[in-house]
Amino acid sequence: MLSYLVSFSDQFAALNVFRYITFRTGGALITSALIVFMFGQGIIDRLRVRQGKGQPIRADGPQTHFKKAGTPTMGGLMILSSLLVSSLLWANLASIYVWVVLVVTVCFGAIGFYDDYLKVTKQSHAGLSGKARLGIEFVVAGAAAFIIMRAGSGSFSSSLTLPFVKDLVIDLGIFFVPFAAFVVVGAGNSVNFTDGLDGLAIVPVMIAAASFGAIAYLSGNAIFANYLQIHFVPGTGELSVVLGALIGAGLGFLWFNAPPAAIFMGDTGSLALGGLIGTVAVATKHEIVLAIIGGVFVMEMLSVIIQVGSFKLTGKRVFLMAPIHHHFEKKGWTESQVVIRFWIIAVILALIGLSTLKLR
Repeated sequence: MLSYLVSFSDQFAALNVFRYITFRTGGALITSALIVFMFGQGIIDRLRVRQGKGQPIRADGPQTHFKKAGTPTMGGLMILSSLLVSSLLWANLASIYVWVVLVVTVCFGAIGFYDDYLKVTKQSHAGLSGKARLGIEFVVAGAAAFIIMRAGSGSFSSSLTLPFVKDLVIDLGIFFVPFAAFVVVGAGNSVNFTDGLDGLAIVPVMIAAASFGAIAYLSGNAIFANYLQIHFVPGTGELSVVLGALIGAGLGFLWFNAPPAAIFMGDTGSLALGGLIGTVAVATKHEIVLAIIGGVFVMEMLSVIIQVGSFKLTGKRVFLMAPIHHHFEKKGWTESQVVIRFWIIAVILALIGLSTLKLR
């Protein structure tokens, strides 16, 4: 919205600063962080009153988790509200990519909110049916993928690009839609699996957001894209503003989510944030790089798939408990050890993912 002030720069030269994506990204980050800091405690107090017993704790989980009983969930509401306000304020709303990313975020957040609502009201881990949840997610993600494909130019809009290689582009044709939908849904649910310890999910999400903020900015700039020999995707630069808003909201949330957490993110936040990053990866043509930068999320999801598959096929479990962060807790790691070590892994993977921008 504020980007429209550029049209008055002839009368007020200072307004020309709103032309720059970097300035508006910084503004979005600060704005979203301030919103959470100002209203976060009030949101927590209201959720605590309304939810009573808070998020149900898994009976088979680590014993240390039982002391968290009564902690309210749906903290994603404070993240999403500040992210949306900040994005609408600072991003150029003429960009179709901004709207697609925000709509996917809101829709995935709504799915997660309903799931959280069922769990809290029933005091059970049996929320929304898995099939129904995935079905709705794929419809939303598929529609977003189709719009992104139509917004692109030529066959490149339906193509898959590979890291470390510039000239190899695979045109998926109409199959780009289900592939992209799988990426978005997979990203949303993998972040959801990761959200199990205080601060475990939000920091890797912010690391991924910072990485894709750089990728979106560079991919959307013809000069930088040509210099780095990466694929130029016009219009994606504005997604840096949205990702800046996500980082600011994440910092504000981490203030309240730091151990011992005053609130949990819940599916409301984790599903939405994963869907947001997955959609950005699709829009910028860096779907494979997402698997590298978001390697912590991939690891968490694979641990669940392997655990379930092994138990159904052989009756035996590969891990002491899934997702894998609980496995390490069962092995004797403290919660803070698991969280900080996973953060370190997330930073290393982000650096490897960003290296693909130059190593071609």
